[in-house]
Amino acid sequence: MKLISYHHNGEDGYGAVVGDRVVDLRAIFDRAPDLKTFIAANLVSQAAARVAAATATLPLSEVRLLPVIPNPDKIFCIGLNYAEHIRETGKEVTEKPVIFLRVADSQLAHGEDIVRPRASERLDYEGEIAIVIGQGGRHIAEADAWSHIVGYSCYNDGSVRDWQLHTSQWTPGKNFWRTGSFGPWMVTADEIAADQKMTLVTRLNGQEMQRATTDMMVHSIPRQIAYISTFVPLTPGDVIVTGTPGGVGNKRTPQVFMKPGDVCEIEVDAIGVLRNGICDE
Repeated sequence: MKLISYHHNGEDGYGAVVGDRVVDLRAIFDRAPDLKTFIAANLVSQAAARVAAATATLPLSEVRLLPVIPNPDKIFCIGLNYAEHIRETGKEVTEKPVIFLRVADSQLAHGEDIVRPRASERLDYEGEIAIVIGQGGRHIAEADAWSHIVGYSCYNDGSVRDWQLHTSQWTPGKNFWRTGSFGPWMVTADEIAADQKMTLVTRLNGQEMQRATTDMMVHSIPRQIAYISTFVPLTPGDVIVTGTPGGVGNKRTPQVFMKPGDVCEIEVDAIGVLRNGICDE
């Protein structure tokens, strides 16, 4: 299934995308007011049959998408996780994953404009694959990690480079308002095999800027889950953004930054295309 969060007729909801229609899952599972609660209540496995039988649907074109999980408890981002990106930054491969945090307020949805802040013109793209945690836990073993994933999505970890590099800590440049795009939907894990090789491509104004496959990750998705769950319990709806490949604008010659009027696309073959315009704050 493809699951979305959205706004329609003055209310936030969530549902399953079927073709160009949306099945309102909030109306079916009224005890779960949002997608995070729906996941936590372990309702995903029940939803497929209900979606197949649904007759009341909404046109997808009439809903305004929200970030897939608008209210995650935690957003973990993995840095320096593809060899080409490590080389272009002049860094070294680390024994353990490089991790930083995003806040929910920094996110926006597919189809909305990423906001270049007043403070900088160095707004860079970072195409990534996001995983959403379904079954939480602490000290999750790598061998068990795939069973803790409820779904996969596309993510643009938009980065304000000069603010990211003010100090050795990246938090400011990774958390500007409405720079992290998440969507358009989450493809449930039953449709993507454990350890399936997925291809990630980033395009800016139609020009390919990044391309990689998930088998090129330095730290695999199970290793990320195991490592993170060692220091904090993972909970349903938590998001892990798994790293960007080489080709970021900041390391190109000449440098390329996103500017108002641009269109950035993140495509993952097993998921779909996340598309955003760019505007000034």
